[in-house]
Amino acid sequence: MSKSKLSKLHLVFLYIVIIAGSVFIFSFKYVKETTPEKDPPSEHATVVSPELPDEVFFAGKKIPIENIDVWERIDREIIVNSYWHSSTILFIKRANRYFPVIEEILRRNNVPDDMKYIALIESNLTNVISPAGATGYWQFMKAAGKKYGLEINKLVDERYHIEKATEAACKYLTDSYIEFGDWFLAAASYNMGVGGLKKQMQRQKAESYFNLLLNDETSRYIPRAIATKIIMENPEKYGFNISENELYQPYKFVEIPVNYSVQHWADFAANYDISYRILKILNPWLRDNYLKNNSKKEYLIKIPVEGSLKIVEE
Repeated sequence: MSKSKLSKLHLVFLYIVIIAGSVFIFSFKYVKETTPEKDPPSEHATVVSPELPDEVFFAGKKIPIENIDVWERIDREIIVNSYWHSSTILFIKRANRYFPVIEEILRRNNVPDDMKYIALIESNLTNVISPAGATGYWQFMKAAGKKYGLEINKLVDERYHIEKATEAACKYLTDSYIEFGDWFLAAASYNMGVGGLKKQMQRQKAESYFNLLLNDETSRYIPRAIATKIIMENPEKYGFNISENELYQPYKFVEIPVNYSVQHWADFAANYDISYRILKILNPWLRDNYLKNNSKKEYLIKIPVEGSLKIVEE
């Protein structure tokens, strides 16, 4: 091949390289300029460890959070309940409806107001049934419920009656307080039983709840109640910004005395211009669609005040 032809090929090759390089540089610059930059991480996405107060009180007693074990147990429950958003939001909303009822009964029975958090952590303030058969707002087993005066049968189960179940819980807690002389131990016995708690206290030669090595559920029981109290007394601090009109409002009702048998509660409800569903929501302790009442015992049936179940626009 002649030198002239070789030179021409070199020039063509060089020209192609120059054009290709220019196209690459232009394309890279275009993509860089037209691709939006990623926003910096949002401050709301930052995950932090919630702060415990410097002092913590429960049932009128100062909690020894200077003890690293106690601090970490409460810290764990603060973290869990701060970031378990759906559950804690419902705690706050339901508490607005049910805490006033519970608080008045606790006060009347000289039981510390903070014991309302036991009902909350037991049932989430709903009428649930545990795998073991514990039932209602205060999670009474059948035997304990009957012992403390609750009527429990296939037609009536007062473990689902918030006022009567709270009265029974007050009696249980008061008896336990008399037994142990301490509200923390009384509450712990509510979870694991008086006999089981006494056995562990004797076995471990310990008299303080926080010094006892207990099963995981009972060990977390009081710290969870304490953590729930801390969050609910200052919800905004822990990220729960719930307005007043978003809270569940207390039911407004009148009580109708019934001392006779009822063939069908749906017909009874219709007489008051409400549905069977609404009747059962206000009276969940009625366990069937009828009532056989040969003894003529008087029951008080809640009927909503007219218009009280409507949402009022602010």
